[in-house]
Amino acid sequence: MLPVVTALEMKRADKAAIEKLHIGEARLMELAGRECLRIIKETLHKDALDGTSFLVVAGKGNNGGDGFVLARHLLNLEASVDLVLLYPEATLQGVNGEGLATLKAYRKHTANLRIFASHDEALPYAGETSYDILIDAITGTGLRLTEEDMVLPSPLAEGIELINSIRERTGAPTLAIDVPTGLDATTGFAATPSIVADITVTMAFLKTGFYLNEGPSCCGEVHRAEISIPSFLTEPSSALLTDREFAAEHFILREQASAKHTNGKVLIIAGSQTEHSSMLGAAILSAKAALKTGAGYVCLSVPISLAAAIHTALPEVVVIGRDRDSIVEKAAWADAILIGCGLGRDTEVIHFFTQLLSRPEIHDKKLLLDADALYALSSAGTQGILKNCKQAVLTPHYGEFSRLCGASVEEIAADPIEAARSYARNNGISLLLKGAPTVIAGVAGPVLLNTSGTESLATAGSGDVLSGVIVALAAKGADIFNAAAAGAWFHGRAGDLASDVASLVSSGMVVDALQQAFLEVFEVEEHF
Repeated sequence: MLPVVTALEMKRADKAAIEKLHIGEARLMELAGRECLRIIKETLHKDALDGTSFLVVAGKGNNGGDGFVLARHLLNLEASVDLVLLYPEATLQGVNGEGLATLKAYRKHTANLRIFASHDEALPYAGETSYDILIDAITGTGLRLTEEDMVLPSPLAEGIELINSIRERTGAPTLAIDVPTGLDATTGFAATPSIVADITVTMAFLKTGFYLNEGPSCCGEVHRAEISIPSFLTEPSSALLTDREFAAEHFILREQASAKHTNGKVLIIAGSQTEHSSMLGAAILSAKAALKTGAGYVCLSVPISLAAAIHTALPEVVVIGRDRDSIVEKAAWADAILIGCGLGRDTEVIHFFTQLLSRPEIHDKKLLLDADALYALSSAGTQGILKNCKQAVLTPHYGEFSRLCGASVEEIAADPIEAARSYARNNGISLLLKGAPTVIAGVAGPVLLNTSGTESLATAGSGDVLSGVIVALAAKGADIFNAAAAGAWFHGRAGDLASDVASLVSSGMVVDALQQAFLEVFEVEEHF
């Protein structure tokens, strides 16, 4: 899995590479410029760049220095470059000043370079020029935003507006070096104004801000540049990004000589029916997802009046009623337990839930609490009721998590990584916070981020499907934290595969696409 770092972690890694590994700043900039050039050639589908034109808007820090290096490489391939300096040349220090001096020397040998000493000087020319790509080399990871300071001053604002206005007017794509200017690399908050990039070439490691708040809309397509800063300099990082290989690692296949009871025994306590409503669908979706994920044996506890409907929909599932003794007996048998999908929210259900969690047959098992179990948990209070749960994962969306932790949805959204991490560690459980990205936090170690899936998953019942996948992976042998993270990846991928039109996907379609998601992984994993 790739590390996802904060701006501070990136700064420390950059400093360590220079001081401990003796990788000079100039070498890092050279690699950064060459990597940006590689992405540009791939984007334009060209190796030779003669006849192409680029606008480079540069700040006074190392991001501007990266822009100088890139401009030189573009000139070497016969491209035309307009370079806009947002700050006086005298403010450039060290390797940044050297980079500009090199470009100034180029002007004696080529007519393809124009250097503008300010935004105002560039405006009459840049406004009339057509460019193939616009290059944002203004601030990089150096920008820190606070709630009180979200408006960028001059000349940053003018540089951003120059790039954005040309992009909007001509359709030329914008490439941001490292981080789009205006975006906080840690929080994903965007200032006014901010660069709207089509491509972001980030140096060495992904940044947390790419995935939070306005980050996804500012960054466009993200490419990671290898600039010789090794990953051990970031350990431990704030977060890791889940991927196909991670998901495959935690999907345990059946042994050739195995039996149903050795391939994951799942107990699901879900579904409800009253005089006025039924939540049977939630139980069916979660149980069907567990079956599709390969659980060897699935037992579903529903009001016994619903048994016939369950047998019709899912003949593979064993059904028991809501008798507490029968549930406890099956809990002792199960490898993993899911409670909550469509369970109901009345006082009797909350009391029933708290009684279940008091039993060691339940709280000692791999345990997933979702939906109405989370409502019951927030009603009963997390302190005390969770302390005995040794292997539990909670899977709230932002609204459910707000009830659990007492913070507002806005406060959670401002820093979901830290919110999830703090809650998990304070309560001794794992937490899967649904969203974009999905955040998976445990009692120790880095937080995992999952970015598979799209708006296709924004449909009723999607969470029930996810819970079924996770509980099956856990029953088959994955620990509950890794089962949650791998389940989120598979669930997201199934959403991608369910339809070419994300807005037409239903939860039933996601369940049906699970098998395709699993098979897709098996085909690329040699150890399968």
